[in-house]
Amino acid sequence: MKKLVATLGLFSIVLGFSLTAAAVDIPSEVTLIKNVNIFDGKSEKRLMGYDVLVVKNLIHKIDKNIELASTYEIDLKTGGYKEMSVGVLTDLPRHGNRVVTVYEPEEMIKKEVKVNIIDGKGRTLIPGLIDVHWHMNYAAVPASILLTGDMSEMAIIGFLEAEETLLRGFTTVRDMGGNPFAIKKLTDSGAHPGPRIFPSGPPISQTSGHFDYSMKNDHPQNMTDPISYWERNSVIMTADGVPEVILRVRENLRMGATQIKIAAGGGVASSYDDLDVQEFIFEEIKAAVDVAETWNTYVAAHIFTDEAIQTAIKAGVKSIEHGNLVSDETLKMMKEKDVWLSAQPIFDDGDYAEFENAYSNEKFKRVTKGTDYVYKKAKEIGVKMAFGTDLAFDPAAPAKQGKMLTKLGNYFTPYEALKMATSTNAELLKLCGPRNPYRDGELGVIKEGAYADMVLVDGNPLEELDLVADPETNFVLIMKDGKIYKNTL
Repeated sequence: MKKLVATLGLFSIVLGFSLTAAAVDIPSEVTLIKNVNIFDGKSEKRLMGYDVLVVKNLIHKIDKNIELASTYEIDLKTGGYKEMSVGVLTDLPRHGNRVVTVYEPEEMIKKEVKVNIIDGKGRTLIPGLIDVHWHMNYAAVPASILLTGDMSEMAIIGFLEAEETLLRGFTTVRDMGGNPFAIKKLTDSGAHPGPRIFPSGPPISQTSGHFDYSMKNDHPQNMTDPISYWERNSVIMTADGVPEVILRVRENLRMGATQIKIAAGGGVASSYDDLDVQEFIFEEIKAAVDVAETWNTYVAAHIFTDEAIQTAIKAGVKSIEHGNLVSDETLKMMKEKDVWLSAQPIFDDGDYAEFENAYSNEKFKRVTKGTDYVYKKAKEIGVKMAFGTDLAFDPAAPAKQGKMLTKLGNYFTPYEALKMATSTNAELLKLCGPRNPYRDGELGVIKEGAYADMVLVDGNPLEELDLVADPETNFVLIMKDGKIYKNTL
């Protein structure tokens, strides 16, 4: 039997603190950040000279000159359970006889805690950044890993990269393809530093499509042939026909996917498909959407071109990933149907490593030629736009994650860019409905009751967006889920 959901109760918490306490090395459940100018993720005007009180993992109070009292009454989860046996079920078809237990909240107790007090000295406090097109498995690994590496290597590199992602100020990512479930488990538990992860699981492609990395001599394929190594490890997946698409989508949902990612059009890195290729027929895309909707979530689709995007929209896809080669007509259709454009500011400027084959490099140049147009027209038409990076298969690329955000400055004010990378991106994340694994507070904002995911910036990024390109220097405090992961004050 599943554990009962933890009940909320009023606790009286005795706050023992020292005004000179160092912040980062004190185990604490309460943090008071004083004297900061707050960009709340939504408003262009900062709140000047405010304090922020964090209790456990949520923002409890935002006000000027917050004074710590001797006691507080704060809603907190109990965090503890006791197991009670209530009987035995017999003749279960798959499990045999078993003892059934329920879990009840332990008695609520008063708890003495220490308090971190941090003087922001007029610096700017912003919500933790959100990247809605990230690849925890792929980002920092070389492309050659697909031929010469193994899952252990990919997992270790991704595990280490999780901490680096967090230390760049990205406290949440939507993982758009791969197998980050173990990393998510360890970062959610606090066992390892890393961002919150909204995982898609292995991205699903048709045979010959964007995520088909099999060799040409692997074909023709028989129905009885084993699936490929990377498919067996849930890094990528192919499916052909409605029944296979249904199966693979349900497998991803079983693994814990918060949304589904498919390739419905040609790609750059893949070897067999040009950019104009439509991938999956309408019925296959509709099958993926129908299954996702039975789980109250949605499908995002990798596509660059018009006809494929229009087919995907008609089938019910809610988020178009990339869209660099889209026309005005399709952008207007996206606005009308309330479909998101999850775009990336990708240019042929050297920030992406060259591919190992000339075909992919040629396709990359074609895609980047459309970046300028799609940003300008999507903004003009009013399409919902989100920010992601899609950095992949280059060990040097992840360090440019913040720099990618600054490239939005070609089309947006610093305020518009930061809003997109915080509260707007958080709105896209909400499309997964009850599949959202983080339900105790809001993401992408600094407000009372929201998750305490925040970055303290030495300077004002609402005037100097380039500050986010150098997080090592300019991000002096990084907090996720109420825990301080960096403090150089």
